[in-house]
Amino acid sequence: MAIPSAAEQLAQNFSLGAFSKARELKTRLWFTLAALIVYRLGTYIPVPGVDAGMLAQIFAQHGGGMLGVFDTFAGGALSRMSVFALNIMPYISASIIIQLMTAISPQLEALKKEGESGRKQLNQYTRYLTVVLAAVQAYGLAVGLEGMRGSGSDILFRVSVVVTLVGGTVFLMWLGEQITERGIGNGTSLIIFAGIVAHLPIALGQLFELSRTGSLPVWGALLICLVAVTVIVAVVYMERAQRKVIIQHPKRQMGNRTYAADSSHLPLKLNTAGVIPPIFASSLLLLPATLLGFSQAGAEGSRPEWLLTLSAWLQHGQPLYMFLYAALIFFFAFFYTAIVFNPSETAENLRKSGGFVPGFRPGKATAQHLDAILTRLTAVGAVYLAAVCLLPEFLIAEYGIPFYLGGTSLLIVVSVTMDTVGHVHAHIMAQQYEGLIRKAKLKGTLR
Repeated sequence: MAIPSAAEQLAQNFSLGAFSKARELKTRLWFTLAALIVYRLGTYIPVPGVDAGMLAQIFAQHGGGMLGVFDTFAGGALSRMSVFALNIMPYISASIIIQLMTAISPQLEALKKEGESGRKQLNQYTRYLTVVLAAVQAYGLAVGLEGMRGSGSDILFRVSVVVTLVGGTVFLMWLGEQITERGIGNGTSLIIFAGIVAHLPIALGQLFELSRTGSLPVWGALLICLVAVTVIVAVVYMERAQRKVIIQHPKRQMGNRTYAADSSHLPLKLNTAGVIPPIFASSLLLLPATLLGFSQAGAEGSRPEWLLTLSAWLQHGQPLYMFLYAALIFFFAFFYTAIVFNPSETAENLRKSGGFVPGFRPGKATAQHLDAILTRLTAVGAVYLAAVCLLPEFLIAEYGIPFYLGGTSLLIVVSVTMDTVGHVHAHIMAQQYEGLIRKAKLKGTLR
């Protein structure tokens, strides 16, 4: 009887049988699920001294601005003003700021190149900056809530809100790191993913209610569902798309061993920036609406005229909003890609390892070639991001569907799902390799 080859056995690595034998994977999945349940329960623990009824009224009036976006990412924690109201967003902002600083500061760039020790130091700086950003945001929320209550300055209330919200953000930061280390996937992304997914049933219910009451025609609801499915398919296809740059290694000798010439490839993703451009673009555009919502209550004429005009121009569906949204997506796509991928550094690493791109001299010529490829890929990726995010915006403006069905939310959900499934496949693959190695050792022992 023929013994199956290693390739044939590995081809079965995604079967249910292989999954049932992956004990470590199941432990990690249960840990991830338990951590996300803890996060969801925390979004219902209110901050002391906050009137829930007043918050509901505020969000009913001004929830369409940046407040609504952040509340979506926070899983409703902001509208309930829970201990997780700031969510993991200060940590994400701190991480991005540290990444940007590594391209500017020689000291931080040197830490980045030190390996594991440098990475730990940068992570520590990120944690410190997270606390600072969370404290500033929490103080701003405390002052805004205090003004809406009309109770005057209350130092004790401000301190309690700042301590509670900063503590909630620090706990989520720790929880995300634990998920990354002991669970499956990226913990920070999964926390945002859980918040958005928790709102999807509510969004679908509102969509069906609009159709039932006649506010939205049946064909309109079907069109929205079709657009959502199309966006999901497009995101899956585009997020997996990559350009493979051929890398050749010449014949070389190391000690007494001679290595034959071989070739590999350098994968360059079509969308290197991920979901960062849409998040940053929407946050900047919705800032005027948020300032208007948090302005002191009073007569309409007491509010700045320029803020009222700008807020009207930057509403969903307005031409200026659409144009600036697309422009900012393009800007952040190129800017963030330039931060996370350095063609000169990549070309230098290839030169040191003895690899080269066929037809281009190692060093500067290779760096220019990689930069040209990356520029074209980023341009296509920016067009894809703008199309995915703007198409649902037209439907939101036309039919008033919830933001949760927008392009940014679907982009985050699909991207995180694909990343998590990839981690699951990697764990199953590793288990299969370990099983084959044990069988080979046992076979050799028996012989």
